[in-house]
Amino acid sequence: PLILTSIICGVSGLGASGNMGSLGGKTFVYYTVSSLLAILTGLVLVNLLQPGVGVDLGLEKEPENLASSIERFGSSPWQALIRLVTDMVPTNPIASMADGNMLQVIVFALLFGVFITRIPDDLRQPLETFFQGAFAVMMRITHFVLAFAPLGIFALVARTVAVTGLEVFSGLGLYFVTVLLGLLFHAGVALPIVLSVVGRMRPVEHAQAMSPALLTAFSTSSSSATLPLTMDSLERRGGVSNRVTSFVAPLGATVNMDGTALYECVAAVFIAQAYGVELSYVQQFLVVVTALLASIGAAGIPMAGLVMISVILTAVGLPLEGVGLILAVDRVLDMCRTTVNVWSDSCGAALVARFEGEAPHASR
Repeated sequence: PLILTSIICGVSGLGASGNMGSLGGKTFVYYTVSSLLAILTGLVLVNLLQPGVGVDLGLEKEPENLASSIERFGSSPWQALIRLVTDMVPTNPIASMADGNMLQVIVFALLFGVFITRIPDDLRQPLETFFQGAFAVMMRITHFVLAFAPLGIFALVARTVAVTGLEVFSGLGLYFVTVLLGLLFHAGVALPIVLSVVGRMRPVEHAQAMSPALLTAFSTSSSSATLPLTMDSLERRGGVSNRVTSFVAPLGATVNMDGTALYECVAAVFIAQAYGVELSYVQQFLVVVTALLASIGAAGIPMAGLVMISVILTAVGLPLEGVGLILAVDRVLDMCRTTVNVWSDSCGAALVARFEGEAPHASR
């Protein structure tokens, strides 16, 4: 329900604002490219460093459903893509929600949000109000559930250490470093290059302008909670117009999750390596595509990325229990990836403003 209401509210708000044309196209191009850059960065690093290879985490080897997953998705990336696309289309949206088929839920929510904007105002407004209220309720419920997360993490870590000893943390340490290196590269190298080369802007000046929002994102681990400060920093300190900010920033807090996408990709491959499973190029291709879609569905709240990893694990046939392996170090990584999410949103807003003929303060 959280993902469904989050996407419907974001997409319907986008259409209602009348910005589905040129401004929307530029925004979605940036979000897609930046997320793909982040995912590919994570994929390269996790294959180079291989943090899960040879790590004994007390797991059963070779998940039972892996062979059927490989057979189902075909033997080539093209076959896998066709299978993935057909699997994304829900024949029964209610059944998809009941079965937890998140990709179908995401696609249905996107379509529902788009077509809400195509009906008369007297029908559209009650629907939008309903989903906005449902989203607010789900946010409250999620925060309530997450309040118990430390107890769950304690129990999972204690059980793992009891089975494998303290050696478990050496494997998690390399996994932690891999994710952190990926986030640093994407935020400190890839996005500044895009700002400088494509947008003809000064990345350091833009980072200084966004520093209040970035510090808040790091401390709260929530891009949604940081959104008011992100918008204020973009307008008052970054020189981006309200027209661009009010469109790009809220949409980014909903669907643009570069840090989360990178983290999900690394985590899925790490879990596969810990299970002793060597993912084929086809499966790694599936990880990239699914991480991109899953990052769209991730709500801007603490630990939302953990929920969305289940989408990727299911796509490549890995057990969902693997999520328990990475909980011990997730909080710090959550703070870092949220900061990258907000930084990417701000870069997107500045770039879109530049291509809309505006001159943000960091422009050259």
